[in-house]
Amino acid sequence: MAHTGLYEKNFEADIEQYLLTEGGYIKGNQATYDKEKAIDLDTLIRFIKDSQPKVWEKFERKYGNGVKAQLYKTIQGDILKYGLIHTLRNGVSDFGIPLKLCFFAPTSTLNPELIEKYNKNILECTRQFVYSKDVKNSIDMVLSLNGIPVVAIELKNQFTNQDLNDSIEQWKTHRNSKEPLFHFDNRILAYFGCDLYEAAMATELKGEKTFFMPFNQGSNGSGNVGGAGNPQRNDDEYVTSYLWKDVLRRDVLLAILQRYIMRQEEEKIAIIKDRHGKEKEVSDKSVKIIFPRYHQLDVVEKLIADTEHEGSGCNYLIQHSAGSGKSNSIAWLTYRLSSLHDNHNNHIFKGVFVVTDRRVLNKQLQDTILGFEHVEGTVTTITEKDANASEKLRDAINSEKTGIVITTLQRFPQIYEQITSHSGNRYAVVVDEAHSSQSGKSAEKLKAALADTDEALKELADWEEKSVEELEKEQDKLMLDLLSQGQHKNLSFYAFTATPKPKTLQTFGILVEKGETPDKDKYKAYHNYSMLQAIEEGFIKDVLKNYTTYQISYEIARQSEDNPDYEETPATIALKAFHDNHKDTINKKTAIIVEKFREVTLQNMAGRAKAMVVTSSRAHAVRYFFAVKEYCRKHHITDINPMVAFSGTVEYNGVEYTEPKLNTRGEKSMSEDKLPLYFASDFYNMLIVADKYQTGFDEPMLHTMFVDKKLKNVKAVQTLSRLNRANPLKEDTYVFDFVNSSEDIKTAFEPFYKGTELINPVDVNYVYQFHKDIELYHLWRTEDEVKFYELFIATQDKTNKSKLGALSNALKPIVDRFEELDEETRFAVRGKIKNFIRFYAYMAQIARTFDRSLMKSYIFADYLYRVLPKNPRERVDLDKKVRLVNNTIKANEMMHISLDGDKPEIKGENPGAGRKPEDARDLLDNIIAKVNIMFRGEFSEADRVMVEGIFDLIQKSATKKMQKQAVGNDENQFVESIFPDIFSKAAQQCYTTQTDAYRKLFENQEFYQTLMQQMGHAIYERYREQEEKNYTIENLQSKMIPLIREEFAGIAGTSRTLEEAFVWMIKVIKVFSIDKYNGLTDTILNAMFKLYCSPNTLTLAEKRIYLKTLVTGYESYLKKLHFLIKDKEVTDKNGEVEYAALSNALYCMQLNKLQYSDKSIDRKFAQYIDILVNLRNEENHQAKSLNAKEIQLGIYVVTTMFMYVTFKNITELEMVEDKFNIKHIDKQPKTYTIMEEEADTRMVAERASEYSSKGSN
Repeated sequence: MAHTGLYEKNFEADIEQYLLTEGGYIKGNQATYDKEKAIDLDTLIRFIKDSQPKVWEKFERKYGNGVKAQLYKTIQGDILKYGLIHTLRNGVSDFGIPLKLCFFAPTSTLNPELIEKYNKNILECTRQFVYSKDVKNSIDMVLSLNGIPVVAIELKNQFTNQDLNDSIEQWKTHRNSKEPLFHFDNRILAYFGCDLYEAAMATELKGEKTFFMPFNQGSNGSGNVGGAGNPQRNDDEYVTSYLWKDVLRRDVLLAILQRYIMRQEEEKIAIIKDRHGKEKEVSDKSVKIIFPRYHQLDVVEKLIADTEHEGSGCNYLIQHSAGSGKSNSIAWLTYRLSSLHDNHNNHIFKGVFVVTDRRVLNKQLQDTILGFEHVEGTVTTITEKDANASEKLRDAINSEKTGIVITTLQRFPQIYEQITSHSGNRYAVVVDEAHSSQSGKSAEKLKAALADTDEALKELADWEEKSVEELEKEQDKLMLDLLSQGQHKNLSFYAFTATPKPKTLQTFGILVEKGETPDKDKYKAYHNYSMLQAIEEGFIKDVLKNYTTYQISYEIARQSEDNPDYEETPATIALKAFHDNHKDTINKKTAIIVEKFREVTLQNMAGRAKAMVVTSSRAHAVRYFFAVKEYCRKHHITDINPMVAFSGTVEYNGVEYTEPKLNTRGEKSMSEDKLPLYFASDFYNMLIVADKYQTGFDEPMLHTMFVDKKLKNVKAVQTLSRLNRANPLKEDTYVFDFVNSSEDIKTAFEPFYKGTELINPVDVNYVYQFHKDIELYHLWRTEDEVKFYELFIATQDKTNKSKLGALSNALKPIVDRFEELDEETRFAVRGKIKNFIRFYAYMAQIARTFDRSLMKSYIFADYLYRVLPKNPRERVDLDKKVRLVNNTIKANEMMHISLDGDKPEIKGENPGAGRKPEDARDLLDNIIAKVNIMFRGEFSEADRVMVEGIFDLIQKSATKKMQKQAVGNDENQFVESIFPDIFSKAAQQCYTTQTDAYRKLFENQEFYQTLMQQMGHAIYERYREQEEKNYTIENLQSKMIPLIREEFAGIAGTSRTLEEAFVWMIKVIKVFSIDKYNGLTDTILNAMFKLYCSPNTLTLAEKRIYLKTLVTGYESYLKKLHFLIKDKEVTDKNGEVEYAALSNALYCMQLNKLQYSDKSIDRKFAQYIDILVNLRNEENHQAKSLNAKEIQLGIYVVTTMFMYVTFKNITELEMVEDKFNIKHIDKQPKTYTIMEEEADTRMVAERASEYSSKGSN
């Protein structure tokens, strides 16, 4: 069944029908079109004759029959030299004869002749436009202006199984860009592909490299929050009808050709090698045509229409995503506003100010505006390099024709008092990056410089019940500042930002919902182009798609002997800084940066991809710069060429560096303003920054970012958005983040993913609330404010001598009274004064109060705050007190941080003045332990309160039982079986007292388990470390010898000391000999450490185990001692080594002879041998368990016999000393345990002595 109405030709016919009947076009037929020249000269001549008859008459008279050829030659010569866009706007001139190729709409109706000429333009719509000799080569539709083709459209129809992708493919592969019609900026300026649902556009045909961009409204319509595509229609119109109705309609297309489309040239530097291998710089330029994207055209046209209707005095907030072409939108809007007229043909605005708060003016924005065609002298740019910048701004405002002024916000406070009357003058202020610029003192002074205060003066007169004339006579600086507050009918603000803050929304946004009270109002932006839409349309990349965070785990140990106490917060910050600044940390991160750069970055964008390294400070930027270069040098890496960007001077290793000094080529330093140009070249591929280039930096080749800096809220979005610029070579982006968690980044991006709304805005009455709060402290009186204000006004008079001394003296008594307050009250007062100052400045932007007294209070408080002493913060330097151990950096799994935009609402600022944070002091060891817990697990700064709170509570309630449990069990047993109950009780107690702070702990079981386990491991290791600090040879000697010294008092005939015997015993235990004896170091020595250096931590069962180790080990010790002295092993009576027993070892070492001695001391030691043998036999036969007294006796006896046999053989050992490869005994610093443990040790000695007699009976 045939569907005759569903073909592509029907689609064409419907578009043509609209353009011919309502769109202002006539039907074209190509009867006189020249395919080789790609122009219809007959139509162009008809236009010129009709619109410029006298000019054409001159031209025709001069060239006669050759007039047509000369016209083409003249036109084509200018087009080849300047481009079609320039030629359409400026016309051509031949021997002084000016010829206009078209006429654009005049900005006013004052000149009817221009309107008539504008109406004579001939716009043609031609279907199936044949552009070459081959008649098969035709374009579905071409739109021509006065015989010159300017727009071409390929249409597709889903009902015939083709769509937008087919039209794009057709442009790329079936259209030869060498055809005259397709030459760049020569004829066709915009190539469209369009189907029933979507459209796309390109400005240059380059075969497969042709770049088409979506040309859609957005899924919810232009200016509304949504994604890619177009909204569904509920009528008979095509979804894509906006293309021919809103864009290609006669008046709109002519406006685009006049005011929007532009040829943009970009300066470039290429660094190449000549045939001798020497590098040299070559200047280059790239050229492209900028055609407004749909949202750009839409926002500018809507703003202009609204301004024409409402006049001046309105505020507009435009929330357009990073990468949305904001600079071009600002430039187009600026030019439209500068030429806008009202119904009476008067300029609506005397001047248009493009304002940014960046001290280094956004060069990209400046270049964009200056790139448009303009009448010379109408654009004033004021940069930081201008010696007379303030005077230029003042003169521009005071001149009769202000025109367009591009400046920084910080210039206005310097000149606002030098401005002449503004009565009747209206200004437009276009604000770049509005989220950070319009609530401070500079913004106040901008209004003071530009506001027409006549209307405000009348309001003040009514308020104070005075006449205007009376107020004019008494007008002073205070009144000027009061009158400039709030909104003014002569000022319109057009604020652009991708990331509006609450203050931005309340100052410039639309009130969409009126609440019962002002703090219940709701605001949103006037026009929105969301991050979601930009990503889905491919204008920007999703920088969160390949996001890798790192788990940085480290431990810090105290290396100083002292354990001082510090304030926790500064000490914690110092410990973290110690780690972050540590050479090992920098080197490990550098290795990751370089290797990931080579693995990821260099493998993308045809090897031309670039990376940015974002560091936490200027000093870190310099360190990383040198570290990267050094790593590359050591590893012979030659494909990384870094640059570094920072402001001012940085000292590193005793040398002062500036940015130009580090970024050098040979002996040539690069100026700071040239850095983006050099970085854009193919030579440089890594840029290391601190704060510079994290906003407004547009480098499409940036592909990878390494983040070593805490990023929050707007700052996170701005910084990471440097990666999002689209490029035909860029398929994806990568972020490697050492500092921030994926949850933090998601939280930062969510409000700005779709559209941001403000709820709970600030109530201006908060200012009065803070003022009353301050008064309660009775630090000063109203008279003090009045006196100070009079002095302040006197300082503004340059004819007076400096009043600085008088001003500071006036504040001195208040400062003295402030210092008498306790620390917590001082903190609260400073906070309330600061909030009063901030909220007053904010309030002044949105409302007028006419409250002179409050204004004086504001000035007084502002200057007082500057001289109030700050709360002292302890300076902590721990670099020489701690050392870094176990420093590891491990990559987490790469992830896509997905956004849903379900939380677009942000709240107004909380007006509460905070209390001084509790900052308890603690021992350095405890602070280190808490830091170690934090950086073993995946915890954020926000979790720190939980870590510290629970840890502190456990420490305070720690018992000796818990210490024994930690030391007496293996780590897993303690963490998994013992510690959970301890942790649970502490966590429950913390939750009871601070429910909100600990809510996450009990709502997230995974987090609970992680924190519990990390803290359990940390506490276990802390107790073990405390014990192991006592495990030194010197400490063992000091514990053991006093207990057994009396046993050796009766040994005669030797000059040897017990200390010598101890040293040799340790040597024998530790020396390497036969493999089967080499385990003595771990077993015997460990048992001795446990039994003598930390006996109070052992249970009875553990003491029994360690005693058994010594009893069993004594046999091995005797055999090892015999081998070292005799150089042969102990054997049984049959000469077998394998079957040698304890009795054989006693025999070989002649200990069995002691029982036959007539000396009582020898017989005593013989009795000890019997006890030792009995203990050995009991262990072998698994006899009943020994009780506490028997165990203590056994320890005493066995230790004594270790020492005795060594003591008796010192001389023999000295004779074979060369066998000992241990040259000395470890001499570690003395370590003492707590007094309680020393008391326990003395008690052990007493018990041993008590039971030694029992053993001899």
